[in-house]
Amino acid sequence: MSNLEKNSFISVEQQRYATWLSWGARSGLAILILSFLAYVFGWLPARIPLEQMPNVWNLSTHEYLHQTGAPTGWHWFTMIGQGDFAGLLGIAWLSGCSLLCLLVVIPIYAKRKDWVFVSLCVIALLVQLLAASGILTVGH
Repeated sequence: MSNLEKNSFISVEQQRYATWLSWGARSGLAILILSFLAYVFGWLPARIPLEQMPNVWNLSTHEYLHQTGAPTGWHWFTMIGQGDFAGLLGIAWLSGCSLLCLLVVIPIYAKRKDWVFVSLCVIALLVQLLAASGILTVGH
């Protein structure tokens, strides 16, 4: 046993956070792979067919949105059944994994009456939710 193994201590909250993060990352990767396969093999209909994608890759964002009618903000979620938008679910899932991780450690801190860490977790959750909400935008 190395010195690192003898001296290392993993707290309950670290273990729970890591477990949920691992689960979230793996499931997010699975969502990305499945949605990509659904798009490439045509299992889900595509708003922009795969063979037409090279025609729009070089467009500016404004031109791309105008030409394709692609949604902006959270409106992509209404098109989750289309192959070219299904992959965004995996990206959203991966970006939201830390929210779940914070939620599952809050009860541990609350049980210990460690209100500083409870507060920090709640503040981190609120900041991430505010950022994801789209309320704070620049240049729109």
